[in-house]
Formats: sequence, C-alpha cells, structure tokens
Amino acid sequence: MGCSSCSNGAGGQPRGCKNNGTCGTDGCNKLTVFDWLSNMSLPNGQTPFDCVEIRFKNGRKEFYRNTEKLSIAIGDVVATQAKSGHDVGIVTLTGELVKVQMKRKKVNYEDNALPKIYRKATQRDIDIWQKYRGKEEEIKKRSREIAISLNLKMKLSDVEFQGDGSKATFYYTAEDRVDFRQLIKDMAKAFGTRIEMRQIGYRQEAQRLGGIGSCGRELCCSTWLTDFRSVSTASARYQQLALNPQKLAGQCGKLKCCLNYELDMYLEALNDFPSADSKLLTNKGMAFCQKADIFKETLWFSYKNDPSNWHALKKEQVQEILEINSDGKKIESLEEYVAETTEEERLAFENVVGQDSLTRFDRPRRKKTKRHKGKNQKKKNRNKSVKNA
Repeated sequence: MGCSSCSNGAGGQPRGCKNNGTCGTDGCNKLTVFDWLSNMSLPNGQTPFDCVEIRFKNGRKEFYRNTEKLSIAIGDVVATQAKSGHDVGIVTLTGELVKVQMKRKKVNYEDNALPKIYRKATQRDIDIWQKYRGKEEEIKKRSREIAISLNLKMKLSDVEFQGDGSKATFYYTAEDRVDFRQLIKDMAKAFGTRIEMRQIGYRQEAQRLGGIGSCGRELCCSTWLTDFRSVSTASARYQQLALNPQKLAGQCGKLKCCLNYELDMYLEALNDFPSADSKLLTNKGMAFCQKADIFKETLWFSYKNDPSNWHALKKEQVQEILEINSDGKKIESLEEYVAETTEEERLAFENVVGQDSLTRFDRPRRKKTKRHKGKNQKKKNRNKSVKNA
C-alpha cells in the first residue's frame, strides 16, 4: 500500500517518497497496523487513551505515554524519552487500538514507568536526526573493518543512532560469546559517541534487513510476522516434504516460518489417517506403505518381494484391510482393491466441455517438406533447360 507522497511526478512518472520505508504518512512501512477505529468518535465523557505507538528504524516499535496531552496524529514526528537525551520517532498508532496492541504484546498500559513523549519534533530535531541517519551506512562499514581487524567472530548487521546522536546501537549476530570490550573502545574513539552492542538472532536479523523470499513476496518477518515460533524438521516430515536444506531454509539460514502455517491442518488430517508404518497381510505376501497423499486420501503399497510395483489404495480400504488383519485373517491380494479404486475414478470423471486436450489451442505446424520438394524440382527443370540451350 503506497503512502500519500507516492503520487505521480512530472510526465506521469512515479515520484515516490524516497524514504526507503520510513515515510511520514506510514502507508508503506514494515509491520504497519491499519487503524480501523480512526473514523469512530469516542462516547461522551470518555477521554482518549494516553499511550501512543511509535516506530523507529527497521520496524522497531515501542509504546510511550502522552503525559502532556499533545494533539498527536499518525505520521507525526515526535521527540521521546530515552535513557540519556532524547530519541526521535514516527507515530504509527493512536487511540484505543494502542491498548489492543499493548495487550497483544503483553505490555502493562497501567504501568507508570512507561517512557514519555516530550514534544513534537522541531525542525532542528529533525535535521539532527536525518544527519545521523545519513551516517549509518558509512559507520556500519567502518565498524565491520574494525571488527575484522580484531579477529572477532561476529557479524555487524545494522547500526541505529539515537535521535539526538548521543548513542549508537550496533546489532550483531554470533555463534558463540564475543568479547567486544576492545571493539567498543575503538569504535567510541573513531565515532565520538557512546556505543551499545545488542546481540540478535538470525531471524531478527532477517526481519531488520528485509528481502524477497523464494515465494516471490517480501519476507513475512519484515511485513507482518511479529512472533517467531520454533520450527523443527518434524513440520516438514508431517507435510511429506523432502528434507532439502536449500529449499527448506529461509534467508536467515533457519527453517522457514511458513512451514508452521499449514501444520495444524496436516495434524488434524492425520488423526484418522493410517500410519505410514502400516503393514498389510495378503496371501501374496506382506505389503508395505511406500507413499501417502493426505489431500487425495490415498496410500501406495507394494509387496515385499516386488517393491517397484506400487498399488494405490484409498484410506477407507486400508482401514478395512487393517481390521481384517487384526482378526488374524488375510486378504487375497491388493489388486482386488486397486481395481475397485480405478473403476470409481473412471465413473467420477466427466468431460463436460468436450475439450480435454491441453494443446487444443496450439496452432498445428505446417508441413514444409512438399514445398521444399517443389522448389527443388523447379531448380532441376531450370538447370536442364539451361543445359539443352
């Protein structure tokens, strides 16, 4: 969804806000929330909720209390309380919907220790904020060079300056514990500001940096996903996916979060589904399950002596055979049930349109052999006439 400043420029070309996801109207930001209560007025006598949601760099959001009762709207740039000095952020949500968000993120809105909003940011505050934001890429590159010179096994993924420029927070990922005391001294001397190091996980790093997933869409963690649940290889096994790390891993190097989206549906479908370890007893020998399709409710079995020849059986047929085997009896063969399945499928299919060919709209290729033969014959006749002359 584009913001109001992304209108067309001269000549009908898209102008764009050129803020790289930090536009003031908050229409094209990461993890934005639609305020569906914005057009509703409060009942008589009810005071507006005094907490406000404010967004900082790369979708980092925090809640602040509006003690001064300032007239604040979504998109306003405000100066907020920090541990030392002040920070500058953009208002992303106001009103009663903030209370819903605080409950969702388990933040006590009655806590008096919540940080406060000082004022609406002045032009001087915004100039200082933008000045230090413009230095972040250069400082990030220089800090990586310092970390490499100290032989530290860590990756500095992002840097964020406080609004007044008094502090810089460096986000990094590392496999083991890192002693970065000398790194902080060197960076404080090089950049002339207070340094704070904050370790994040690989999923949080992908959330901050963003990107495009293998599905062709923006990463879920950088657009709408806020909580990161653990993903195990069991999720892929239940969905019968090939355990290929290159396909199952996301940009963060961990298993994709989308493996959990349909997991509950698969688990529900597997409750009354025969086990993949099921063994069917027949007079022709024991049959083992080779493959199962939950959507088609079909299982493929093969005899122990003939593993390459698979027989498709419906879920109900397998359950029926298992009941017969539980009584100590054997069925004659799997081919009897396979014949019933194929007959049912043949009756269920009906070609209504009468066009079941996928290539019915393709133009048939013209045969060029006759035309070439005609040309060759004309050449031969012409050569004979020249010789006779």
